Amino acid sequence: MSVVREKAEGFCDRELQGVYRAIRERRDVRSGFLPEALGDDVLLRLLGAAHNAPSVGLMQPWRFIVIRSLLVRSAVRDIFSQAQQVAADSYAGERAELYRGLKLEGILEAPQNLCIACDPVSERGHRLGRQSMPETAIYSAVCAVQNLWLAARAEGIGVGWVSILDPEALKVLLGIPAHMVLVAYLCLGYVDGFQPRPELERVGWEQRIPLADVIRLEHFDGDHLLTGTAK
Repeated sequence: MSVVREKAEGFCDRELQGVYRAIRERRDVRSGFLPEALGDDVLLRLLGAAHNAPSVGLMQPWRFIVIRSLLVRSAVRDIFSQAQQVAADSYAGERAELYRGLKLEGILEAPQNLCIACDPVSERGHRLGRQSMPETAIYSAVCAVQNLWLAARAEGIGVGWVSILDPEALKVLLGIPAHMVLVAYLCLGYVDGFQPRPELERVGWEQRIPLADVIRLEHFDGDHLLTGTAK
């Protein structure tokens, strides 16, 4: 005998559109930060969103370091500058010229930065889900970053992810224990606006891949889900 089950209640249309708008309009912000610092109430809302991210075994491996000191941010900026030079030297020709023209961080412009580290060996969660894929601890911390990013966009707050950094040098500067993994260094602040398209797309660094090109049925080389044709 079959059992008829009702669907769980979803968001109302206005709420639903808000969720998808935040996803669609999220941007990696590197410029346009305003000098006004985030209030503790707003910052805690963003960190609360991050702390509500899914995590393997409910281990919640993330640790948040809020950085407001100009002295500390200047030291981080120096670490960025060194890594930036190394990265720039790896490009040649027009690509090198385009790279050198990119604005890739707002460490000093944003009135507060946020470092997110992960404790991948924590016994919290009793290793559930990590026996075969221990890297899921780090994936969980990345989910926390995305939660914060989407909540920030809904609040009208810009977030810029700075990945051009020497993680070990940054860990020493911030006193992060050696066994922990640096996951993200973020610049946070109110901004004067959000670009309609991602910056790297706008300047021609890279173009988006159509959704249909990244979906397959049943196996890696299966039919396109949206067209039903083989690869």
